[in-house]
Amino acid sequence: EKIDVIVNCAAYTNVDKAETDYAMADLLNNTAAGNLAVAAKEAGATLIHISTDYVFQGDRNVPCQEDWATNPLGVYGRTKLAGEKSVQKSGCNYIIIRTAWLYSPFGKNFVKTMLRLTEERDSLNVVFDQIGTPTYAYDLASLITRIIEDGQLDKTGIYHFSNEGAVSWYDFAKAISEIGGTTCDIRPCHTEEYPSKAQRPRFSVLDKTKVKETFKVTIPYWRDSLADCIKRIK
Repeated sequence: EKIDVIVNCAAYTNVDKAETDYAMADLLNNTAAGNLAVAAKEAGATLIHISTDYVFQGDRNVPCQEDWATNPLGVYGRTKLAGEKSVQKSGCNYIIIRTAWLYSPFGKNFVKTMLRLTEERDSLNVVFDQIGTPTYAYDLASLITRIIEDGQLDKTGIYHFSNEGAVSWYDFAKAISEIGGTTCDIRPCHTEEYPSKAQRPRFSVLDKTKVKETFKVTIPYWRDSLADCIKRIK
């Protein structure tokens, strides 16, 4: 086949389950990405590969830049980082886009879960000490489409993309409830009060200077994109 570009949207994204399912997480996040990279090289195509903010430890209170040292805290982040390295080692033409907190009207995600829970329950506890930026999948898809259609596949490297701003999971849940029109009492809690198998970065806001300057894109504010998504869901 004459293939110009491959966009890899596939990933094992269940962060907690990955802790006890390393083989499958590594197969999807690392091995499969490497296979696609080899295929892209053979076809002379560019691979656009989606990665994650969870490749960072998240212990610095400034936005993460592309050239920072990586140190994933869990299996999900480690297998995603291994996937990045497999893509780079293949020798293919690649654009790796690290993103964060993805949601859309489709599939399972935090926004849809919160819309359901805030309708079903009177109160809810959500962690307030993990800070990042939500990303509307529509906005990420728009960036990828623009890169392809504008013929910018030669601008290889690693880029960071999420919506603009910074927010805790608690604030994100509050906004979902407000925009969604639910009246659930959402309360902040510490990470330690909400035990989970996987450790998560405390601060993983992504610095998007490089992607904005390279591809000349304007990135929407997280709350504006959230409102658009909830409108579509409703």
